[in-house]
Amino acid sequence: MSEPTSITSRDNPLLKRLRILAQDNTAYRKQGQVWLEGDHLCRALLARQHRPAIALFADSVWATADPALKHAAPKVHLVSDALMAGISGLESPAGMGFVWDLPADEGVKPGVATVVLDRLQDAGNVGSILRSAAAMGFAQILAIKGTAALWSPKVLRAGMGAHFGLRLIEGLAAEALDSLQVPLLVTSSHEGEWLHLTDLPWPCAWVMGHEGQGVGAAVAASATRSVRIIQPGGEESLNVAAAAAVCLHASACGASRQAVSLSA
Repeated sequence: MSEPTSITSRDNPLLKRLRILAQDNTAYRKQGQVWLEGDHLCRALLARQHRPAIALFADSVWATADPALKHAAPKVHLVSDALMAGISGLESPAGMGFVWDLPADEGVKPGVATVVLDRLQDAGNVGSILRSAAAMGFAQILAIKGTAALWSPKVLRAGMGAHFGLRLIEGLAAEALDSLQVPLLVTSSHEGEWLHLTDLPWPCAWVMGHEGQGVGAAVAASATRSVRIIQPGGEESLNVAAAAAVCLHASACGASRQAVSLSA
């Protein structure tokens, strides 16, 4: 770590760039970087063996900050609390953050457990699904064109660090799913096999569809099978993030049983 340098002007080019990253949902696509605000996201990045390009600390937290965070980046800058608040997109601004260079888009990887997001709109739903995917052993997220921006500030916060353990590819056409080379499972609230009675393949790709319209016809046409979740309480449907958690957990359980069977 180099010695920290102080930034005192609101018009500093770095601070201007960070304000855009923090408050514009798609600025990361042009800049190739994301702003990770707060202790939790920054620690999650380091836990996955990634390193930030820049660290920014408010003057009020620098003296007591964890050395692991202080020494994580090759460039460290200090700003006043007021300047830090001017960057933040949060109601209660955090006292530190990292700038991280996004990984290169390497394209769809075949043969791995995948979650496909088909035009999901809500950032909270997208981030929650990423958390479930990472927890249940899914390695890749494919977003069909029209899905909420995967690296937007709101999705990053909802993902709680799951992004850093996943391969994320967005802006895809439905035809891109043909290269997955794993069974494609679509969810439905009214038709298909019952999830709890289904022998699920592993690896596979689960498709989670638009909150109102469900899975689109172009994606559904490529599906290996359609699956639905039993709802004895009689609700019309589940929130898509809740449905994803149920389906991905079922796959993880099946994969675990398969692994035990093969090792016996």
